[in-house]
Amino acid sequence: MASLPRVVIRPRRARPFFARHPWVFVTSIERVEGDPAPGDEVAVVSHEGQFIARGLFNHRSAIRVRLYRWEDAPIDEEFLSGRLAEALALRSGPLDLGGPKSAARLVFSESDGLSGLTVDRFDRWLVVQFTSLALFERREFLIRRLVELTGAEGAILRGEKGIPSQEGLKVEEGVVAGTLPEGPIEISENGVTYAVDLATGQKTGFYLDQRDNRRAVASYARGRRVLDLFCYTGGFSLNALMHGGAGSSLGIDTSERAIDLARRNAVTNGARAARFEAADVFDTLERLRASGEKFGLVICDPPKFARHPRAVEDAVKGYLRLNRAAVDVLEPGGVLATCSCSGLVDRMLFSDILGQVAELSGRPIQILEQRGQAADHPVSASCLETEYLKCVIARVP
Repeated sequence: MASLPRVVIRPRRARPFFARHPWVFVTSIERVEGDPAPGDEVAVVSHEGQFIARGLFNHRSAIRVRLYRWEDAPIDEEFLSGRLAEALALRSGPLDLGGPKSAARLVFSESDGLSGLTVDRFDRWLVVQFTSLALFERREFLIRRLVELTGAEGAILRGEKGIPSQEGLKVEEGVVAGTLPEGPIEISENGVTYAVDLATGQKTGFYLDQRDNRRAVASYARGRRVLDLFCYTGGFSLNALMHGGAGSSLGIDTSERAIDLARRNAVTNGARAARFEAADVFDTLERLRASGEKFGLVICDPPKFARHPRAVEDAVKGYLRLNRAAVDVLEPGGVLATCSCSGLVDRMLFSDILGQVAELSGRPIQILEQRGQAADHPVSASCLETEYLKCVIARVP
């Protein structure tokens, strides 16, 4: 067998990769020995020539090599199949996320040792996203094996915003295995039924990472008037009404399509006290403040504000503006449940933003809970970038 191309790490840069961090950025590379094509397998070695791991190469990406195997053995179909089986076993075993109409993240990229692959299951169908060119080139095998292991009736490929330009991907969204039903399907989560649009919904169709947070926030809703900002298809609102005993809820989202599904979900679940409006969140907050309206529970679950380091400063300003406005419509002693899915805004920075909100509003903020993503989105101790979701539940006297 011909020797693999070698990627040699710069002096004093190898430790994270020995510790199993999977991303080798171009800035950590001293030289490449050989001529690997995009998607080719390479051996990564220290400056002294010590073997570290095997990975997949992409000269088009700032993540020049993604590491998958820390023994000197091939990243072949048998290996990838094993990784898929391990990921599925976690969800069906310890996490017990199977069953009719259930939904779960089956593969969470780096956290499952498959950097660049995300797979969500919604009832009998799979939604697949690739953020790695190398795994995308192996998509036929990976998707076929996923269908075999899960017994799924169909799989659809979805893209991820910003990734094609970063990785050199050319993703054509659509059905890639079996068949999918026309229109939204229905799933059940926490005893609530949701319509999910697999083909055109945001991300993979539904925010599964907030599963546990939706129930946790609901426990603070009893008898309260709830304002659900960036509500998407009504997940937090419906949990607050059905499990928390909220008096009423108002959900706001800019997407007409999402609001249509939220209204459908309210009808399906008999949540008569749920109201949804398609509107700009910031404009709505200003209108509510000006009219003197107050809510007992305000939920903020905005989209990602920072997709690259250059955007962090603007993201901080966005979170500060949003939460400051949310506090303005919160009654004394009310509860603020505020989230950030921007991985580049860490917990300490997010808490600091809330401290600034307290200063600007002149109201103390008491943090009651600091939560993260659901367990089917595990955090890799070797790649802490996989911890991205923050959910802070706070009382505001």
